[in-house]
Amino acid sequence: MIAFVFPGQGSQLIGMGRNIADEFSAAKDVFDEVDSTLGYSLSKLIWEGDLKELTLTVNAQPAIMATSLAVVAALRSEGITIDNALCMAGHSLGEYSALCAIGSI
Repeated sequence: MIAFVFPGQGSQLIGMGRNIADEFSAAKDVFDEVDSTLGYSLSKLIWEGDLKELTLTVNAQPAIMATSLAVVAALRSEGITIDNALCMAGHSLGEYSALCAIGSI
């Protein structure tokens, strides 16, 4: 059985997703798209910023979702698809990450 669980607000930390973005261009593309869409570098805040600033809801929620979707993109780039998962779950905000990951939103 394959299941995916996505984290919610409170799981943010400085540096999250940096290694996966460095290793997988598909993951880096997600962060680049988020930065472009927002009009500022959320990825810089995630990777090098201040934890108090990252913890603010306005930053934490898009940061956690971006990181979750970057992981999904990296998995897909390696041929690991979540489309056949028997279970998808998310804690709080993670529910939106799960729905986005499977293409519902």
